[in-house]
Amino acid sequence: MIPSADLDAYADKMRQLVGKGTDFEVDARFIDMLAHRNSRILDIGCGIGSAANALRQSGHRAYGIDPTRAVLDVAEDIFDGGWYRQLAVEELSDERLRAEGVPDRYEVILMSGNVPAFLSEEILEDAFRKVSGLLVDDGLFVVGTTAATRGGPKAQDAAARLAGLLFLNRFSDWHLSSFEQDSAWSVSVHSKPGALNAHTGPDGIFILKH
Repeated sequence: MIPSADLDAYADKMRQLVGKGTDFEVDARFIDMLAHRNSRILDIGCGIGSAANALRQSGHRAYGIDPTRAVLDVAEDIFDGGWYRQLAVEELSDERLRAEGVPDRYEVILMSGNVPAFLSEEILEDAFRKVSGLLVDDGLFVVGTTAATRGGPKAQDAAARLAGLLFLNRFSDWHLSSFEQDSAWSVSVHSKPGALNAHTGPDGIFILKH
């Protein structure tokens, strides 16, 4: 775990960056592209809460969890504190989420900002199993992290297989750039097997009939 003093410094730094207008919503735009409107979305390791807030503004029911009070204080200062809960990934369960007053099933779950790098192999595998249990059928699990570190693509793929999640795609950033072996960052998309949601047609597009 990161020492408390370092976490406080991190929180102060993030508060300053937000004040300067730094873009912390790029992952939220990626998720918004994948999710149908009004999706239930959980951000694991939400930090200062920018992604959950942006997704809320885009019409989703988004929540964030983080184990660190210091960064959640920043989230609650800037955004609506009702969207965030102090909760570690090891504590995730449908019962605990219900007790916290948030949904226990999600269309999309996000883990971004190098969260996997701070988890042991055992905890990462357990996190993937927990996520699988919280996703609806055909739900998505999106993981963004530094590629060449603990919790990178290789470890994620192994954890996904153990959790029964399907690998869909991997990019080198949130802008859909191709992932290469030497890419510094990875954005991985996994899905829970199950029936596709039924839709009458592509969102926002009228289908011409002959």
